[in-house]
Amino acid sequence: MKPSKIFLLIALSLLSIAACNQESESDKNPDAKRGRAVFLANCTACHNNDPSKDGAIGPAIKGSPRELIEARVLYGVYPPNYKSKRPTKIMPQFPFLKNEIPYLAAYLAN
Repeated sequence: MKPSKIFLLIALSLLSIAACNQESESDKNPDAKRGRAVFLANCTACHNNDPSKDGAIGPAIKGSPRELIEARVLYGVYPPNYKSKRPTKIMPQFPFLKNEIPYLAAYLAN
């Protein structure tokens, strides 16, 4: 193998390893890490796995304030004076996630 190909192979390997080892903010914050697990288990059927992107049914929700998360997840409504991103009213309520709201908010804040 030529030296230039070996160098390229080594460089690509090192870049791959470096990318895999980088921790995101949610990996460092235990509340956000738990929130990510809750999000992946309950929200990704409608929202995208990446909360910064629109899903098939639900909009992007990264950066959503806790007040909005609580109102939508627990009661299926919007907080007063909030303008929704989509006119649909199909999001179901998830009252069993009441204790998970702080963790979802921590994850979506990142």
